[in-house]
Amino acid sequence: MPSAPRDLPVWTLAAASLRAGTPVALLCVLRSEGSSPGRQGFKMAVTEAMAAGSIGGGIMEHKWVELARQRLGAREASPLLRPQIHRREAPTDRSGMMCSGEQEVLLWPLMDADLLTVAAIEDALQTGSGGYLELSAANGLRLTTLETGATANPETAFYAYQPGPEWRYREQLGFRDRLTIVGGGHVSLALSRVAAALDFELTVLDDRTDLPTLDANDAAHHRRVIDYENVAAEISSDEQQYVVVMTVGYRTDAVVLRHLLGRARHGYRYLGVMGSVAKVAELRRGLAEAGFSEREINQLRGPIGLPINSQTPEEIAISIAAELIQVRREAGA
Repeated sequence: MPSAPRDLPVWTLAAASLRAGTPVALLCVLRSEGSSPGRQGFKMAVTEAMAAGSIGGGIMEHKWVELARQRLGAREASPLLRPQIHRREAPTDRSGMMCSGEQEVLLWPLMDADLLTVAAIEDALQTGSGGYLELSAANGLRLTTLETGATANPETAFYAYQPGPEWRYREQLGFRDRLTIVGGGHVSLALSRVAAALDFELTVLDDRTDLPTLDANDAAHHRRVIDYENVAAEISSDEQQYVVVMTVGYRTDAVVLRHLLGRARHGYRYLGVMGSVAKVAELRRGLAEAGFSEREINQLRGPIGLPINSQTPEEIAISIAAELIQVRREAGA
């Protein structure tokens, strides 16, 4: 079964608690920088007996969970917004951790009146309908839904935060990053199962009908049989799109890359091809002969995967997934 967005268990617990009349609070990291263990957008739902999600772990998270439970027990309805500085020498707001980063954490008690919004957020994450979560000092918790057939604007930052007395926080709902695997064979299946735990919206494309490994791919959110001549129309080109090419052989890899490489300058976060050093060198030579510039060809990664001497499909999948994580984190994302 395809994975759900990371935040779904948070909102599921929040909605169930509100329906049951159980006091529940939302913890949310509104800002993070440096080596903060909790990144912007990390969340928890906390009741007196249960918790879901994470704001970074460790002693810092433990203290916030205990604080949330104390305030819930006292029926404290006011929100609390506080920086957490992960440095021992910080004069104030020390988190108890020594990571050297900072994060700003919001403790937001959820009220009965929030149930409709919380349930709508849960539904949007379950169905992939998208929208925008908004939290603010002035307007509280809100959900802005997308019109039918609309998609989130790729030019809009996934997270946005305006600090100060009139603070405002906004984020898109659903998966931020998308992984498209072109080729549905054994390594594709293994990579899909690894990537399912990494908060990617996952699409697998192949040009073969009745392919057992494609049919067996229960980790992918989308599986489609396509003509590789039309592959560019199947893959959006933006900074949150990761593309891994691993078709049945050299010739189909070359077809796919010729259609995708010219679009990479529009914003693929990652475009890579699986294969040996010799195969990838031959692909690059063919792309040069087809008229692609050195700059365009240099956007292609390959052979892909971190060098861990992987051999089996599962080992190769782990090496590729590690490289995807490395690229995702290069800009501190």
